[in-house]
This record gives sequence, C-alpha cells and structure tokens, in this order.
Amino acid sequence: MRPISLLCTVFLAYLLQGSSAVTPVFVQRGDNLMLNLTEADDLENSVVSWNFNNKSINKDLILVRWLPHTEPEVSPGYRGRIEFPVNRCCVKLKNLQETDSGVYTGRGIGSADEQTTQYKVTVQDPVSPVKLTVDSVSNSSDSCNLTVTCSTQDSHISSTFTCDAKTCSQEGGERSEVMTSGASLRVYLVNDSITCNHSNQVSWTKDVTKIQDFCPCHADPKPHSVIAAVSVSITLLFLIIIAAAGFFVLRRRKQKTVSIDNTVYAVPEVEAAAQPLDPTSGSSSPPSTIYSYVEPHTGPTRPTEAKTKTLPDSLYASVEKPSRS
Repeated sequence: MRPISLLCTVFLAYLLQGSSAVTPVFVQRGDNLMLNLTEADDLENSVVSWNFNNKSINKDLILVRWLPHTEPEVSPGYRGRIEFPVNRCCVKLKNLQETDSGVYTGRGIGSADEQTTQYKVTVQDPVSPVKLTVDSVSNSSDSCNLTVTCSTQDSHISSTFTCDAKTCSQEGGERSEVMTSGASLRVYLVNDSITCNHSNQVSWTKDVTKIQDFCPCHADPKPHSVIAAVSVSITLLFLIIIAAAGFFVLRRRKQKTVSIDNTVYAVPEVEAAAQPLDPTSGSSSPPSTIYSYVEPHTGPTRPTEAKTKTLPDSLYASVEKPSRS
C-alpha cells in the first residue's frame, strides 16, 4: 500500500504545481529583463515569489517575495536592481550580466492552486566586428573566380565564387561555423554580392563586397540600360513637344483662314440718278437728293439781250459789282 500512496502523493503534487514550461530568453549584457507571471488573474490574495537558479553555484536564490496585502521583500543582493512597473505579477531585473544567466521561476500560491512560470535566461555579449577579405581573383574572357575569407577576432572561414557574364555561384553553397560562444560566422551570396555575417541571438555585424568590383565580365549592365532608357525617354518627350507645337501652329493658321473667308464686307450701293421733275405732274414730293435740279424758267420772257447773255458755267449765280455813276 505504501508504494501506491507515494505514487498518488507525487501525482497530486504535480497537479498542484501547474504548468512549468520553460521559456528561453536571450538578453544582451547590460540590458533589462521583464519577468511576468502568466495566467495571473488574481494575485492580491496569493503569495508571490521569484527565485533564481544560479548555474555557477547550482543554488536557488530568492529575488523577491510578496505576502498578501504587504510590500514586496527584495533580497539584499538584488536591492536597486529590481523594479515593479505594473503589479506583483511583473518584475523588472536591470543591468543583466553573464552571471545572471540561469532559470528564473515565478510562483503564485493561492488558496486553491499554484501558478508557475519559468524563464531560461542566457546573457550574451554583442558580437565582435567582422571583416571580408578577397584573397585571390582569376579572370578569363568569359569567367571569373574569387576566393574570400570571412573572419572575426576568434575565427575565420573561406569560400570560392565562380561568375560568368550572367550568373555567379558559390562552391559548396553557403559556408557557416558555430563558435563556442554560441555565435555563428557565415559567408554567402546575395544579389551578386558576397556577405560575411557574424551574429548571435542578441546582435549581428556584417561586411559586404560587390563581385562586379573584381570581375569585369560580370559588370552590372543596369547603369547602361538606365542611361539608354533615359536618353530614349528624353528624345521621345522632345519629339512629342515638337509635334504638339506644330499641331498648335497649324490649327491657329487654319482658324485664321476660316475667319477671313467668313468675313462679310458691305457692298456699296449705286444710287439711282435723280430724274427731272415733270412740271405737269401733280406730285409734290421733295427731290431725292440733297441738291435739286434747276428747272426751266416759266416766268415772263426777258428781252433778247438778256437771252443772248452768256451764263456762268456754275449753277451758282455770279454777282457783279455795280458800276459807279
């Protein structure tokens, strides 16, 4: 019976502990870490604590602990490094160092159950700079071979690239190496450029070299095509402007010609000559012109002398000056 009772006790303890999945977290040295209790709906009446399992000493350390309705108790070794930005379910640990790497466990123990959250924290330094060096270049009329070395202060890898007028390839594909610090060193080909990359989970650096700087047969044709495209575009635009200007001028001339052809000029009317008035006519209409015609004299006949006297050519009578007696 005792083995069965012990098995039931272990199973019951497992149920009360709740979920204990460990979440991996990577932090750059000097940064802060936010620790959150998951599924923490009501912790006001619970005992909350955060523990740290230090890998170097293989020992659990208490960071902070809350009792219901009390202020948090921070361990002396973490005073000044812990803040509580929200409530007791959230803890900020500041200025992490490599010695802070390990497993952090948060517990919320209430009257009915226990909530557990775990983080496996790894503190890393930023990676060192990387350098890409072209070791050798071999050119021919239709191909080019490049050998490069991707290096850091701790490691290096080499790779060879072959190019023709259209494409480039890397012998053996992408080269990579994982170092003891957990960082990786890679050299690979992207868009006709060789990239040397040094990275870990918190930082990365890279150095890039363009293949066309070393392989004339693989020179980028894009600048020439761009210049040609721009030249063609400018020429087409110039021709369009000339055509539009010519069309506009022809249209203006046509409109001017139509305007001249449609002009109506006044036609001078020839006034009919006035006819002498018929003395026998009973009409008393005034003459049709400004000047009236002189009608034959119908009064008493003058002496013969008067008749034979020459009249002036003008219609107007001449005035003679009387002689002095």
